[in-house]
Amino acid sequence: MCSWCHGFHPVMEAMRAEYSDRYDFSLVVGGLRTKGAMAWDETTKARLKATWRQVAETTGQRFTEKLFERERFEYDTYPACKAVVTVRELWGESASFAYLGRIQNAFYLEGADITMLQVLKRWIDPEKQEAFAAFFESERAEQLMQHDFSKARAMGANVFPSVVRIDSDGHMVCTKGFQRIDEIIIDN
Repeated sequence: MCSWCHGFHPVMEAMRAEYSDRYDFSLVVGGLRTKGAMAWDETTKARLKATWRQVAETTGQRFTEKLFERERFEYDTYPACKAVVTVRELWGESASFAYLGRIQNAFYLEGADITMLQVLKRWIDPEKQEAFAAFFESERAEQLMQHDFSKARAMGANVFPSVVRIDSDGHMVCTKGFQRIDEIIIDN
């Protein structure tokens, strides 16, 4: 959950559509801004507004400024990361990519507070919400999320978004930061 990742989501979806016959795509959460890593003050709001405007200009993705009307907010991506991991574990990779897109849109286009479980459940089929909540609150979800954080760092994905692929020689190739699909080296 970062603004550049929101800007990159359409690129990722285009890559998945174009290359799914040649590559397996996995979504790994990186853990940007977790658990109180950012103060919510006027300086932070101004910096985020500027970044979001830059992302919008570069990527064409839209943003709302509703979030900045809040006096208090903990910009914590931890719950969203855990929710994505939960969806991936319960319903697979494809579902996790779709869910990530839905909660990114909710946050960046609607100003939804995706730090709360009851809000994160809104984008889960009503019949599946109980299973989602139970797994989300489990130790297993925590372990899988922490594993993702470690995996991202081990792969060199320390800038978000990052695309990591394994080349024909078995080496990891990491493309860091926002790129358009034609800028990402995808062929071996």
